[in-house]
Amino acid sequence: MRKVVILLVSAFISIISFAQTYWKIDPYESSITFKVANGGFTLFRGSFIDYAGNGITYGEKLEDSKIDFTVQVISINTNNEERDNHLRSPDFFDVDIYPTMNFESTKVLATCKPNCYLLHGNLTIKDVTKEVVYNVYYLGTVETGGKERVFVEAKTTINRFDYNINYNPAGLGFGKKTHITDCGQFVKQ
Repeated sequence: MRKVVILLVSAFISIISFAQTYWKIDPYESSITFKVANGGFTLFRGSFIDYAGNGITYGEKLEDSKIDFTVQVISINTNNEERDNHLRSPDFFDVDIYPTMNFESTKVLATCKPNCYLLHGNLTIKDVTKEVVYNVYYLGTVETGGKERVFVEAKTTINRFDYNINYNPAGLGFGKKTHITDCGQFVKQ
């Protein structure tokens, strides 16, 4: 009988450790930023203000996690209203036709460095979906206000031309590469 009880307790602990945990991005404590070469000499930086993201983890390991994001492209902000309006236009994001950008993870792989992961997923901008890989840095977990919070930073570089964002009049030197940094604070649900 004692062996049966021990087996049942062990099985219960195993089930709990593999349980799904749901997470939601805290947009007030997170950011989605980017930088692009401008004229070959400077960088212009910007961010997206309106977005939502969710995650699912299984047990303690991040390798089997699922993450998805939706960004409202109209919320682009480069601290220059004229430029922001141009970025919203058909020359760039064409927000009237393509109001959102989406990311959906396909796999998470641990690297040989502690707390570093490769986040593979599909990024959709306008009418194009391409696989991207983020370098993710797990920064820690804390409990505040009775809620568990996970902190991560994710970085990737994309070629904007791959997503039909081809504007470059007279070869002015707008960079093709866009460097993206997402700093996320996920709250356990």
